[in-house]
Amino acid sequence: MTLAEVIYQRSLRLPEEAAREALDFIEFLEQRYGTLDSSESAKADKTTYQGALKHLAGIQVDWGGKPISSRDDLYDDVRGGT
Repeated sequence: MTLAEVIYQRSLRLPEEAAREALDFIEFLEQRYGTLDSSESAKADKTTYQGALKHLAGIQVDWGGKPISSRDDLYDDVRGGT
């Protein structure tokens, strides 16, 4: 069995989140060692971006029920109204 096959087989035992983390690390190593071609890099960036958006969509922040009309209002509220 080749090293790639061993890595693949072991990745099958990981939970989905850990497998995603392992893939992200492999993509990092590909970029570090210059083995990731530009189309793969773009695909990896898009996948990472989509994953981040999915994660952010699930985050809910309670601001006491008051609407935040602008980014500056949000920052002012966090800083205590300064």
